[in-house]
Amino acid sequence: MASKNERFEKVYTQGAVTTTEIWVDRETGVNYVFHASGYAGGLTPLLDAEGKPVVTPLS
Repeated sequence: MASKNERFEKVYTQGAVTTTEIWVDRETGVNYVFHASGYAGGLTPLLDAEGKPVVTPLS
């Protein structure tokens, strides 16, 4: 669990060597997908079916 001072919170993780994670920006609510395999990885906004960013409501 992220501390209140950290901007991003990891809300989902899957895998060990090849990992997929979902991170939420605590300031904007935008969700991001991070995928890594070996020494390579990438981060991109998570998009819905209409191509718009998935936004988690902030509390």
